[in-house]
Amino acid sequence: MAVSVVMPALEMAQETGKLLAWRKKEGETVTKGEPLLEIETDKVVLEVEAPADGILAAVTSFAGADVPVGQTIAWIVAAGEQPPASAANSAPTARAVTEAPRTAATPTSNGPRISPKAKRLAKELGVDLEGLRGTGPDGVVTGEDVQRAADSTQPEPAAGLSAIARLMAERTTQSWTTTPHFFLVREINATGLAAAREVFGSEITYTDLVVALTARVLAKHPRMNASWIGDAIRLNAEVNISIAIAVKDGVVGAVIPNAAAMAIGDIAKRRRDISDRARAGRLHPPDVTGATFTISNLGMFNIDAFSAIITPPQAAVLAVGRIGDRVVPVNGQPGIRPMLTITLSSDHRVVDGAQAAAFLNDLAGALEAPSTWLG
Repeated sequence: MAVSVVMPALEMAQETGKLLAWRKKEGETVTKGEPLLEIETDKVVLEVEAPADGILAAVTSFAGADVPVGQTIAWIVAAGEQPPASAANSAPTARAVTEAPRTAATPTSNGPRISPKAKRLAKELGVDLEGLRGTGPDGVVTGEDVQRAADSTQPEPAAGLSAIARLMAERTTQSWTTTPHFFLVREINATGLAAAREVFGSEITYTDLVVALTARVLAKHPRMNASWIGDAIRLNAEVNISIAIAVKDGVVGAVIPNAAAMAIGDIAKRRRDISDRARAGRLHPPDVTGATFTISNLGMFNIDAFSAIITPPQAAVLAVGRIGDRVVPVNGQPGIRPMLTITLSSDHRVVDGAQAAAFLNDLAGALEAPSTWLG
């Protein structure tokens, strides 16, 4: 049975993805799970795996094409099998089905229909929608139409923003202006963390330890691992930790799934893998989706402390600074200890101050005594 290859959607606001390259040629044999093509979204460059075994056939989109999400771009068929007869005409139908739910009603009897993303961008960029020609199905005005109009009427900035940088600016602004943040700060004696790293070996980083311990504490505080969806709280069954990774022109959140159930060695292996592939632009769609909590560590940049912005729909993000020797009271006397500052940013719609404080208190205890949590 023929299996369609479609442009994946990674987020609600995504309208298109750019096809960068096919890893296989039409007519070649493909194996389920092997890299089939590379795409670029507003978020990152990703590899898309083959959804089935078979032969690549009926390729309709090629390198450089901007393809609507959900549109069939090829088929995988068995030997001697033909793709569906409608394959050649499937693109317009797929686009209409994909974008129709996001298309707003016609504002006037003779005006164009406008997608929600286009309306939001038009407001942000100061673009007049009156008379704007839409390139979507049936003349729908898309976000790309608005962006082109803005680019044609505004002077080019001294340093143009990449797609990732532009999305970062858009998302952080949206989160900061719509999510009611509050912040809790805690200083931690990192002697136990340093000792744990000696026990586990140099392959284990402080980030690995923080991920493992945070995930285990989150499992005991499900509200901190929840999501704000629409106007309701959703409790997530798994603890999927997103690690903020610096890449060219921005930051990517790559996910360690079900981290609360993973051994520290497996977490380290996964962290190295996604970090290397993120910087090489070789992440897969599952690598950047499904996160329930984010950790951002700037300790390696000698930052003592900072506050991070929440990534919706997550309820919180943990900002981790560097470990540095400081003078602190020890048994009533001044002493020098390796100290670490962590800052928890929380969504007040999901958790209150007491709930966040209870979580941070348990996390501080885990970071100061890792052996009791990691065995």
